[in-house]
Amino acid sequence: MAEHRTMQRSALLDAARALLSEGGTDALTFPALAQRTGLARSSVYEYFRSRGAVVEELCAVDFPLWAAEVEAAMAEAESPESKIEAYVRQQLALVGDRRHRAVVAISAGELDAGAREKIRAAHGGLVAMVVEALAELGHDQPRLAAMLLQGVVDAAVRRTELGAAESPEEITEAAVSMALSGVRR
Repeated sequence: MAEHRTMQRSALLDAARALLSEGGTDALTFPALAQRTGLARSSVYEYFRSRGAVVEELCAVDFPLWAAEVEAAMAEAESPESKIEAYVRQQLALVGDRRHRAVVAISAGELDAGAREKIRAAHGGLVAMVVEALAELGHDQPRLAAMLLQGVVDAAVRRTELGAAESPEEITEAAVSMALSGVRR
């Protein structure tokens, strides 16, 4: 029975990812989750008490995976500059990943304070990865520089998500160029 519940919970999270990546937070409704999974709407409430609870669980499951991919790319880099480049490139490479698109939709959405706090904490963990590389470069305020660097990444992600006139590759190259010229002392 527990295995069946785990499978249903997983199916609900997959459906939530799909809805978020297709239509943003507005698309994430309990009727839509029920329809996608073939469960009764009342069954969805057995797993999640609110939309915010679905989002919190997605963050708990997906952010660590995403962060691990960024961390792995940075670990392969030799110099502080190449670590920073990997940090930017890997996040932008993940834009096409459905989990990442769901995370982007979540970040943009109207959520309750608990869900917003979990997202902030997860983003903080991501930013913390690049602080060390910035400190190695000799930044007086590596945490501030990391937050601003993440702002460049977030803007590039949004630009890519919007289907801007520029190709994803052009957006990535511009973001990497801006990041590297901005962090060099």
